Amino acid sequence: MTRHRASRYEMRRNARRMRRYGVQPVANVNDLGVAPLVIVGIARLIWRYRSELAPITYTASILLTGVILRRWFPEWWLSVLISTIGSSAALAIGGRWVNLPRPIERGYAVVTTVFAGTWLTLAAYLGPFMPPLPAVLSVGALVLAVPWWAHRRRRARVRVERTLAAWPDIAQAVGLAGSRIQSAMVDLWGYRVRLKLARGQTVEDAINKLPALESALGTRRGALRIQPVPQQANRADVRVIEKDPHADAIPWPGPSVTSVTQPVKLGVFEDGSPVRVSFKRRHGLFGGIAGAGKSGGVNVLLGDLTACPDVIIWGIDLKRGMELMPWASCLDRLATTPQAADALLADAVAILDGRADHLAQQGLRVWEPSPDAPALIILVDEYAELIEEAPGAERSTDSIARRGRAPAVNLVVATQRPSQRAMGKGAVRSQMDIRVSFRVREQRDVDLILGQGMLKAGWHAHRLDAPGKFLISAPEHDVPRRARTYLLDDEGVQRTAERHAPYRPQLDAISAAALEARDALKASQSAVQDPEGPSRSNASDAPERALIAALDAAPDTGASVDDLIEATGMRRSWIYYRLQEHARTGRATQVARGRWRGCQPSDSTG
Repeated sequence: MTRHRASRYEMRRNARRMRRYGVQPVANVNDLGVAPLVIVGIARLIWRYRSELAPITYTASILLTGVILRRWFPEWWLSVLISTIGSSAALAIGGRWVNLPRPIERGYAVVTTVFAGTWLTLAAYLGPFMPPLPAVLSVGALVLAVPWWAHRRRRARVRVERTLAAWPDIAQAVGLAGSRIQSAMVDLWGYRVRLKLARGQTVEDAINKLPALESALGTRRGALRIQPVPQQANRADVRVIEKDPHADAIPWPGPSVTSVTQPVKLGVFEDGSPVRVSFKRRHGLFGGIAGAGKSGGVNVLLGDLTACPDVIIWGIDLKRGMELMPWASCLDRLATTPQAADALLADAVAILDGRADHLAQQGLRVWEPSPDAPALIILVDEYAELIEEAPGAERSTDSIARRGRAPAVNLVVATQRPSQRAMGKGAVRSQMDIRVSFRVREQRDVDLILGQGMLKAGWHAHRLDAPGKFLISAPEHDVPRRARTYLLDDEGVQRTAERHAPYRPQLDAISAAALEARDALKASQSAVQDPEGPSRSNASDAPERALIAALDAAPDTGASVDDLIEATGMRRSWIYYRLQEHARTGRATQVARGRWRGCQPSDSTG
């Protein structure tokens, strides 16, 4: 039965082809005779090699047009010349919008147009057979035909057209009978086609046929990409990667932004376009198995963010700083222990509350990042370990995830497998606006990282085949497109950190005041609960005296904030607040990033 249906399909297809060439179908092929069969064969050869014969066809059409102009419209020679100039200018300026993206291609189109227009002008004025016009046309056509025959995109398109001409047979073989190709486009790495599915077929049906399609089209394994067309449910974009653009690592070109309000460039898609995504007032999640490239993606993000003077970066790395320590000079704070991580997140919540109060008092809705009022991004490496080792951090991260958008206090977390247990019981996982998935081992992990139902929709992160390759889901990126992150090695990290460290911003006054107010409230509550509190008033002045003594004893290069913390025994937030107060009164001065020394009265007045 199947063979019978196939034979009927072949008969109908042959009949359509014969009608296309003007030959009526007959019951027996032998009844046609020799001459019609030869004509059909020649017509099929001409049609098959129409791209190679295009220069000859083009030359013949120019010659015929010249004959017509000279015979009936000789006075049009000036109009032809003006049209040639206009067409050449249009191709030179707007050729990139008519499938001529490269300057050399636009130049070839302009030269061809100028040659044809000039020859037609002379043919209309003098006659097409006036010497040396025939020789000029022949030699010029031959010279201009060589780039056409040798052009890579033309040859690739011919190959694609011949492959897709067999699409009805391919669709029948893979189980997508009735689908058809609407358009095809060749690019630098392969080609893409717009597929119209038959009635009742879905994009998921085509995705499930990926291995069969790769076999039918004769491509390598993993060379096909199928993406839905959001506007129409019965359309799909099929992309064939003949040359993997991500076969080799892509060196990091340097910072792509100068403000956190600009989209960060994380890598490159397979078509060569950059992967740009905004982290302004957004939480982010980087997921994937060990060795898949998460650390490389985080380094690229830090390389861009540390170049922005309107964002402060805090880091949490419970692997004792193995991943984030190279960036320590650019991080305002770095927690490497569970206790330090708890304190850092608690301070972030205090800043969030302080900024929210300020926005409410000013009648504002969002915190606009600037060098004087920077955004705050908390970067957490291996978030699952944070939840396990610092249970108190779950409450803080949940509060930041739910309320951090407007005050510009955001989380960016990296983890291998962001299950609900690993991400805690709060709202952290559901509030991640940006999801970056590197390679995963199990298919179910795709939904854990990118969201429920993403695997079925074609987000196949388990098929990524090299470190650094990823899929990104964000408001700007809602279709599955493979990308590869840039490579920023250890030496590049060190150079970038040294270059950006002197320009990192300080915590703004509103946030510092929020931390001081929180600490003062805790101190007052402790004093009420401690009956011996009033007798300790002299002891409360000890940290301030120790701070002033440490500043006065500091060398010309200044004392670091860590040295001041050790000298006073106070928290970093208290140190920052007091340093800002002393700087305003002229009692202390900042000599370098993170380094301070005292100013004697003579220094401040002199």
